[in-house]
Amino acid sequence: MSITELHKLPAIEKLKIIEALWNDLVDDEGSLPELSWHETELKKTEEKFLAGSVEILDWQQAKKELRSQFE
Repeated sequence: MSITELHKLPAIEKLKIIEALWNDLVDDEGSLPELSWHETELKKTEEKFLAGSVEILDWQQAKKELRSQFE
């Protein structure tokens, strides 16, 4: 399937493809490359969390705040 064909799909079909791809990646997690920048960012976030300088939001509130940034 080409990118052009993907663009033509309805949103629900795109979500189904994303879910299938995600599940495939999770099933074969060992084949994913390790990204050093990602580990660095996770460690920074963990340090901020442990220091109490990260605001913790429940998922519903986090989605609301993220969506408001792009409206």
